[in-house]
Amino acid sequence: MRAMPALRTMVLTVVAMLAFAANSILCRLALAGSSIDPASFGSLRLVSGALMLALVLRLRARPTAATQRVDWLAAAMLFAYVAFFSFAYLSLAAGTGALILFGAVQLTMLTAGWRGGESFGVWGWAGFALAAGGLVWLALPGVTAPSLLGATSMAVAGIAWGVYSLRGRGVADPLAASAANFARAAPLALLLSLILAIQAHADPRGAALAVASGAITSGLGYVVWYAALPGLSALRAATVQLSVPPLAAIGGVLFMAEPITPRLAGASVAILGGVALVLMRRRL
Repeated sequence: MRAMPALRTMVLTVVAMLAFAANSILCRLALAGSSIDPASFGSLRLVSGALMLALVLRLRARPTAATQRVDWLAAAMLFAYVAFFSFAYLSLAAGTGALILFGAVQLTMLTAGWRGGESFGVWGWAGFALAAGGLVWLALPGVTAPSLLGATSMAVAGIAWGVYSLRGRGVADPLAASAANFARAAPLALLLSLILAIQAHADPRGAALAVASGAITSGLGYVVWYAALPGLSALRAATVQLSVPPLAAIGGVLFMAEPITPRLAGASVAILGGVALVLMRRRL
């Protein structure tokens, strides 16, 4: 019986990581072919996610707690993540974008752990510097460097997602919390689409990819992630997300024939190795 909570957390975490990788692939598939503009993709993603979660919330047997916490910061971070994520994938490959995204997530969550009183030690600080250096190296100008604007946008998205994940660790009702966050973030996305209406376009393929990303891999995927978070420490929650960049890179190679460049491979080793140094002497 004691093993059941750990097994549940493990299964939920695996499902969530697959959903995160799928988000990168779906977004890149939609934007690389100019099937939809980034603002419309983000709006459809959040609106479809909000509708899916509202439906699931309505159909479930257990009533929603009347004291459900209103978390506007989480909703704002969700909107910021989706918006910057969408625009970043105009110029980034799926694997590169996922690496920058989750590298920034790691640094954000590790910084939160340090500010919360966790001691890193010499090896921890060395690993932190190595991971940060890997991100900087990946974004430096050069023949194989990603777009600076795209890399910066994805880094901001990663910071927003890191904060969103940290906010979810104390949530008692993951479904209700996720539904509320999506419901509050969707109008912000629609407002951004209205501001950028002159650039709006979407064909059936792009719209379908956005809805799939919103309703399934985002809406339901984030509920699964919020359900897994109570069983994870902040550092473990940061660590498990290291599986997403290689999963997204594999998807990019399989579905879009995207290359894995030497710079991407080297930066991956630096970022993942740096975070491993931070974690290797800690009991998570």
